[in-house]
Amino acid sequence: QVQLVESGGGSVQDGGSLRLSCVVSGYTYRQYSMGWFRQGLGNEREGVAVIGSDGSTKYAASVKGRFSISQDNAKNTLYLQMNSLKPEDTAMYYCATTPRVIVGLATALAPWWFEHWGQGTQVTVSS
Repeated sequence: QVQLVESGGGSVQDGGSLRLSCVVSGYTYRQYSMGWFRQGLGNEREGVAVIGSDGSTKYAASVKGRFSISQDNAKNTLYLQMNSLKPEDTAMYYCATTPRVIVGLATALAPWWFEHWGQGTQVTVSS
């Protein structure tokens, strides 16, 4: 069974930075796409960034230029470097994986593509 464990969340001030990590384990077949999603209070879950096994990436417009997704295959770990954080970035952040190759799709940031999810890590940005 695939397990994902996020860490690195916390509270920062407007303009600060955080780096989220997600350790993936237990998969018996390759997870070709991985992503970060977030859900603010009262909002639907939205895609933040996704990355394919070839390193291709896609970002939500709201975070492009501020966030960077990366992966370390040797460590089975997914990262999200978040810079220039804003109060509107406040949310629970989740990592997710899927065996599908979806990064090139226009809908790559849609949560429905992803099968396995972590429990989330809270990010709070204060003004």
